[in-house]
Amino acid sequence: MTTDHPYEGQPDALPCVHTVLRYLKDLSGKGILTGQHTQTMEQEELRRIQSLTGTLPALVGFELLSYSPNINYLDTDDVCQEEIRRNYGTLSRAWEWARQKGLITFTWHWFSPLYGHGKSFFAENTPFDARRAVIDGTEENRALLSDLDVMAGLLRPFCDQGVPILWRPFHEGDGDWFWWGSKGPETVKALYRIMHHRFTRLHHLNNLIWVWNSPIPACYPGDDVVDIISRDLYPEPHTHTSHREELRELKAITGADKITLIGEIGPIPDIDALCEEKSPWVSFMTWSGAFCLEEKYTDFETLKKMYSHPYAITKDRLPVLY
Repeated sequence: MTTDHPYEGQPDALPCVHTVLRYLKDLSGKGILTGQHTQTMEQEELRRIQSLTGTLPALVGFELLSYSPNINYLDTDDVCQEEIRRNYGTLSRAWEWARQKGLITFTWHWFSPLYGHGKSFFAENTPFDARRAVIDGTEENRALLSDLDVMAGLLRPFCDQGVPILWRPFHEGDGDWFWWGSKGPETVKALYRIMHHRFTRLHHLNNLIWVWNSPIPACYPGDDVVDIISRDLYPEPHTHTSHREELRELKAITGADKITLIGEIGPIPDIDALCEEKSPWVSFMTWSGAFCLEEKYTDFETLKKMYSHPYAITKDRLPVLY
């Protein structure tokens, strides 16, 4: 075991975790990983990027929404059903990407563990009370732990094969739109720590790289359970900057020197500004659908400039890390 893991919350982290974290730490201020979120089996976004740029992103995001155990198929709508249908099976795409030695990040729009209708990851679609879910022995707590155990089983094979995962749970937890963030900072912190403990100490998922996703200090769950800090950014269409002020705000949530990344973004960052400022953002991940497939948010010339810039790390420039 190496000794430079940044926190003691996962002392048995696999070698691939150390390797990726060292790489990201060394990359800070020297380059940025290109990233793209996908949430369908078709992965139209990757095909579009490759057709325009001749290469692929170094980091691919995969959506786990259809793997939520408590989807209410009896009370939903066609839009929700179609999103689930197109997403189901995407773990096989993650395995394909792993075989190509690309970096993986997972996003889980978690349908509420109890009750709910339609897209019940939205707080407005479920009466599930996350405050009760963090209390041992409640019905809500039992449902929460049951869902966690199901997800741990899905993640287990990646650990067994030594595949590192940038794991970004309870994303945008400072907002009230998802059930996990709707009950305030103390609750979302408790949820995160329950998951961390169960995944690392009970299920021994030692391949996970824990990414916290909020710039609000009151929500931060603690340095002992976080590898990387991140935030999501959705500026106005065709607004491309280095997001220097947003970076400053994010770094202020902790006194520790944590690796920083952009968990989600609409219009891509300004690669020239990132390079000139030697910005410590180590990656960005463009959101799926129109954010990549159309020119409504980023025109294709700007995308091509990003993927051809020497400061940007694409799949063909990514070293083998696991």
